[in-house]
Amino acid sequence: MRKILITGGAGFIGYHLAQHLLQNSDVELVLVDNLRRGRIDADFQNVLDNPRVKFLALDLTKPDSYEKLGSGYNHVYHLAAVNGTKLFYEMPHEVLRVNTLSLIYMLEWFREKNKEGKFCFTSSNEAYAGGLNAFNQLPIPTPEKVPLVIHDTHNPRWSYAATKLVGELFVINYAKMHNFKALIVRPHNFYGPRAGYKGHVIPDFSERIMARADPFPIYGADDTRTFCYIGDAVRAMSMLMDSKKTDSQPIETVHIGDALEITMKELAERMFDVVDWRPKKLDIQNGPIGSVKRRLADTSKLRAFVEWTPEVSLDEGLRITHDWYMAHPDPA
Repeated sequence: MRKILITGGAGFIGYHLAQHLLQNSDVELVLVDNLRRGRIDADFQNVLDNPRVKFLALDLTKPDSYEKLGSGYNHVYHLAAVNGTKLFYEMPHEVLRVNTLSLIYMLEWFREKNKEGKFCFTSSNEAYAGGLNAFNQLPIPTPEKVPLVIHDTHNPRWSYAATKLVGELFVINYAKMHNFKALIVRPHNFYGPRAGYKGHVIPDFSERIMARADPFPIYGADDTRTFCYIGDAVRAMSMLMDSKKTDSQPIETVHIGDALEITMKELAERMFDVVDWRPKKLDIQNGPIGSVKRRLADTSKLRAFVEWTPEVSLDEGLRITHDWYMAHPDPA
């Protein structure tokens, strides 16, 4: 039986990763969450009802929490972090404190109690996206080995990116100095059911569609992104962790994302087509200050390491996601 730990287990990625891993009958999971943002809803309760799952409600910014984790994990996925663009602006000090402290304590616990396992850190494309704003010379598609740039330390948006930049440094150097296996993945706009409500573009669009907002607001209409359906994303994560190709030193950093680059206006139009409704007028507005104009990841390393391709098209993923939000309106 393989033993796997997921921090942030009640969150968006953690929940879907747990679902995916439980498809293998030889896996038992320990899920950790402080339930500050993640929640025990009906979907997550279904995961907890599996006898191969144990849940621990812990605050990973407190050192004594780690006494309850035990040891003997084959894989550790460290997903716990304060995320969500809205929160970067509202509580940047907490983004910095929680994300950095929890990673430091996790790495200290891992090197002392679980050194024979393999550690996965979820970074973010935010860690390098500031390069385009700052120098206007970020290569597109963007490979993993671009400089990591914080565009403006006074703009609270970059609080999250800063924790991921320094987080990559922590993981790289802890793994090297303490000789354990580790992997860094950089998610590129994962989306799907249960992705949260405020501050995420696809849930925001779904909410406006359900409210029949007309004019329909679109912020940063010409900004481009790629969107990777969460089922495809967690499959890529687990395949990378299982691969011997990601066991070596220096540790690997790998992008996970789709290849379809699309503007926010085009994304809205795709959603209108999927739900068979469209407003009479669009309300085009500027994106938030610091918002990155263009993102397109080079995923050739991912495809070289594992035989992964996305299985869910954007239209299908948008339909599944919108249907979920229709059935699960914002409890607030």
